[in-house]
Amino acid sequence: MFNEDSVIVKVWFSAVLSGAYTYEQVPNLSNLREVTGQKLTEVGYDIENEVA
Repeated sequence: MFNEDSVIVKVWFSAVLSGAYTYEQVPNLSNLREVTGQKLTEVGYDIENEVA
């Protein structure tokens, strides 16, 4: 449903990178968390060991 060009993915990606939210706070809605996690991982963000 969502892809890396989806506006909501871009918003959550930016929110997590800026520190406003953690990856765990990304809603588990369809594949939103998965696609956001893939984008974060591509830029070196460690979704497995993030510091809240």
